[in-house]
Amino acid sequence: MKFRVYYEDTDAAGIVYYANYLKFCERARSELFFSNGLTPQSEKGYFVVKSIEANYIQPAMLGDTVIVETEMIEKKAASIVLIQQVKRDETLLFEMKIRLAYLQDGKPAKIPPQINELISLWQKQ
Repeated sequence: MKFRVYYEDTDAAGIVYYANYLKFCERARSELFFSNGLTPQSEKGYFVVKSIEANYIQPAMLGDTVIVETEMIEKKAASIVLIQQVKRDETLLFEMKIRLAYLQDGKPAKIPPQINELISLWQKQ
């Protein structure tokens, strides 16, 4: 998913504020659902962040166009692990490893087949 870096994304020096990389990645994950006629949460269940490891490599700047790439590296019955990278052209700017747990009624639950099918698009081909 491509994003343009706007003034609101940056600090006074025009550098993307560190927390906004997490927002870019969240938007990219959500877009998979929206572009397939679903939402990331429903009355049936939703994903929550269990853990994140983030690595800030180079800054994105005001006006840059960045792309977020997502790859699933692990899938269990009630959780997934993704690697998400933010790049400018081919330059890696940010990378994170994120574990998401699937919950229903606030408790871990098996990921439904329809969601499993959708998130399998994140598996490397």
